[in-house]
Amino acid sequence: MSALVKIKAIQNSLSTSEAKIASFVLKSSNAIRDLSSQELSSVIGISQSSVIKFTQKLGYKGYPAFKLAIIDALNSETNDPKLHGEITLKSSLPQISDILLNSKMSVLTETKILIEQASLEQAVKLITSANRILICGLGGSALVGKDFSYKLQKLGFSAYAEPDGHAQLAFVSTFKKGDLVFAISESGQTREIKSVTEQAKENNSSVISLTKYGANPVSENADVKLYSIAEQESLRLSSILARTSQEFVIDILFIALTQASGQGRKLLEKSNQAVKKFRGN
Repeated sequence: MSALVKIKAIQNSLSTSEAKIASFVLKSSNAIRDLSSQELSSVIGISQSSVIKFTQKLGYKGYPAFKLAIIDALNSETNDPKLHGEITLKSSLPQISDILLNSKMSVLTETKILIEQASLEQAVKLITSANRILICGLGGSALVGKDFSYKLQKLGFSAYAEPDGHAQLAFVSTFKKGDLVFAISESGQTREIKSVTEQAKENNSSVISLTKYGANPVSENADVKLYSIAEQESLRLSSILARTSQEFVIDILFIALTQASGQGRKLLEKSNQAVKKFRGN
């Protein structure tokens, strides 16, 4: 996973000294090639130990491994689309279209980088073996969850998406070993979703989380951690971009589940045929 994407994903949850390091690395990535940890700490104006702790927080053994990861990220960098400006009240429709398109493409690209194959494979195994599945989320995440539940139902899974937090908690209280909670929370901080995952673990049920990258209360209770991101530069687009990222992960799971189940493919075809007569020519 790209070191630069990791930093961007946790940028808003860093301490003051960590934020200084993150800002410097993102703005002056090429400079890292020639700086030792001591030199970097001197340039930023923090202690060398803070630099080392920051690299370890990102999952690296130390600064040398972090430095190599930054160099690797720079070497593999392509001309990925970036967010150009922000949508304002004065933006024209062509400007809105261009900014939104670039924003979504950028989010999809970075979400792809955050996706780990091993985690996806584990998620597929948990879903295919689950007796009952509760997909929980609030607000925009609830909409993504409802769409995922429809997809899973077409494959023959007993999947439910309930938008009310209290109803989610009441339902999961009946869960037991073999049941599964799929928790969606962009921030990973949503109190109601955290409570649902805690209840699931008390009942020995499995949990898959889909949250922002990094440690957070929701993912702490998860057996499998999946990550999504949303660009933070444009607050007006944040909800749209969050759903774009989440839906990308959901669609990958749906396709993987379809590939993994011959019975599921038959049921999917049957469900498509059931509604085909209601579609226009």
